[in-house]
Amino acid sequence: MLLLYSLVATLPILSVFLLLVVMRRPAGQVMPIAYLITVAIALIAWRMPIIEIAASSIQGLFATFEILYIVFGAALLLNTLKLSGAITTIRQSLLGVSRDRRIQVIIIAWLFGSFIEGASGFGTPAVITVPLLVAVGFPAMAAVMAALIIQSTPSTFGAVGTPLIIGINNGLEGDLAVQQSLSELGLTQSEYLQVVGQWASLFHGIIGTFLPLILIMVITKGFGDRKSFRDGLALWPFALFSGLALTVPYVLIAWLLGPEFPTLIGGLVGLAIVVTAARKGWFTPKTYWDFPPSEQWPESWRGQADIAPPNLSTYQSMTAFKAWLPYALLGFLLMLSRLTALPIRGWLQSVTLTWSNILGTDANAAIQPLYLPPTIFIVVVILTVFIHRMPLKLLGAATAQTLPVLKNTALALGAAILMARCFINTGVNAAGLDSMPLTLADGMATLAGQTWPIFAPLVGLVGSFVAGSVTVSNLMFSLFQFGVAVKIGVSTAAILGLQCVGASAGNIVCVSNVVAAESTVGLVGREGLLIRRVLLPTLYYVGFAGVLGSVAIYWLTML
Repeated sequence: MLLLYSLVATLPILSVFLLLVVMRRPAGQVMPIAYLITVAIALIAWRMPIIEIAASSIQGLFATFEILYIVFGAALLLNTLKLSGAITTIRQSLLGVSRDRRIQVIIIAWLFGSFIEGASGFGTPAVITVPLLVAVGFPAMAAVMAALIIQSTPSTFGAVGTPLIIGINNGLEGDLAVQQSLSELGLTQSEYLQVVGQWASLFHGIIGTFLPLILIMVITKGFGDRKSFRDGLALWPFALFSGLALTVPYVLIAWLLGPEFPTLIGGLVGLAIVVTAARKGWFTPKTYWDFPPSEQWPESWRGQADIAPPNLSTYQSMTAFKAWLPYALLGFLLMLSRLTALPIRGWLQSVTLTWSNILGTDANAAIQPLYLPPTIFIVVVILTVFIHRMPLKLLGAATAQTLPVLKNTALALGAAILMARCFINTGVNAAGLDSMPLTLADGMATLAGQTWPIFAPLVGLVGSFVAGSVTVSNLMFSLFQFGVAVKIGVSTAAILGLQCVGASAGNIVCVSNVVAAESTVGLVGREGLLIRRVLLPTLYYVGFAGVLGSVAIYWLTML
């Protein structure tokens, strides 16, 4: 029966994959259908009360608002910088570092995106880096793909370590078997959490070092004149150098300081090292690579958003420092707002809008509007108006350009999140079953047995693919992964590290991430094409993690 219910639990995920990726339908059509399929299975197979489904859907609406708010904040900042003339200067400053598009995507997506992920999380790197890449001359499709691919390595330690500090910690907290196991190891839960982070950093550090190379190979194959992996492979010395520039400090920080700062410091240190190397021409080829002329781009590459200013002569000139200052302020303020050592985080979190016991159920929903990243975006937008001496009417124009983005995104994004909440909350049922994700994972574990380390990252991936969050995936599956590790007699910390890695890889193909990223450049409706194009990097990530995990767990002696 377990395997039968596990198969049934795959139907919502399979429906998304078949309709979105195979049949190439837009997410605005697919996700409402997937939501209805999930509701039908919850009612019929799991016998979930309809009031619980309604409460779960309301929870989803709260989460939808959060993501739409993030998209709005990011798009507003971009449009403000476009109208102030800053984007023109930023474009020129990046061309001054290197005219090679492969180097530009490594700097903007891999390094700057990682820094933003470390400071904020919540899908912020994609909605910041995608329009920035388009602004400097990338096709919208290439920009979205790049931002999605790098949503892997940084995400485990994103938002100042939230996926571990909240996800793993809360997922294990209070369980007697966990407490007994930690007591036998002589560790507190906080010390154990650091060990999990160390394992995750090792796996990510090895896999992520090659990610910039894979990123540029995907870009040159998909968008080059010659459609060749070789054009990306030609930059392998610089790509590997860029990978190590982030992953070496990333791993060291995870081992020495804990889970809060590996991504944030790794991205910042890597950015400084790689920009310096690019300026000096270290590890770079003599000829640079570029996209074909924009007039030759097929329609599928283009977005509907107008990122580049149409007439550069009408915009004020400014220094590169002044143009980049809003992004520097954004990173700095996000970091300040996330540090537990400062009171700012507490102040922002003190404003909470809560709906407890929704419709009389145990479901709860809460929003902390001041703590969400877009509130910082809006603060930076206001500061930008003064720093760049913009007329207030331009701020109104930026807002007017931003609002249609939400209209085009709301249906697909909302339906995806409602589906996820119903899928996750099916643990409340009259059939005596675990929730759909736990039933699915339990069936996989039964089939896998001692080969579980190969499959552990895949469970994490399923969680974030459905939920749209590494933190939620870790919350859902950490106790399950711990239990399987105990059952087969392997390191629980290593298995939880693989859970984190798989959950981060799931960010690459998560529907809500794809919709949010593409919406900032008007690429809505091409979700299936995007997911197909980033499937190989995703499979590389979880496959490599499974192999590494098996080797480490069965061949190396560690905690």
